[in-house]
Amino acid sequence: MTQRVELATVMDRMAVDEVVTDYAVAVDDGDWEAYRALFAPGGRADYRSAGGIEGHAADVAGWLARTMRTFPMRQHLIVNRRVRFGILERDTGDTALVQADYINPMSTLGDGQAVPDFVCGGRYAFALVRTYDGWRLREVVVHEKWRRLTDRAGTPVIN
Repeated sequence: MTQRVELATVMDRMAVDEVVTDYAVAVDDGDWEAYRALFAPGGRADYRSAGGIEGHAADVAGWLARTMRTFPMRQHLIVNRRVRFGILERDTGDTALVQADYINPMSTLGDGQAVPDFVCGGRYAFALVRTYDGWRLREVVVHEKWRRLTDRAGTPVIN
């Protein structure tokens, strides 16, 4: 591999990582316009494993906006990002798949002092495509693996 190709790959990795981070920030901040802007035309999201919906990103953004009102305190932690680039239209690096683990504490109280009422964790599968506007999400699939509910004192509630 030449240095030019290696530099381009590093820059693509950074750009893809930024999209994943921007995704988490948009959801945590409730910035649904920014959420929608992260998706390529026709982009989809699938939250069914977490009890949600699957569909076009704009429709899912509307569902998230309604659902997340219940939890004014949210904080995604997305880690262990594995990035793999693919080929589209005979050009290396036009697609990317990212597998990343997450933990997501949420609280019904938004005062910063609240004990998380709900904590879940799992793995995201992000599919991205390079567009004229940069890297965009083609698909996001949530694979929730676990969840824990607590009462106000932080005592686990059996669900």
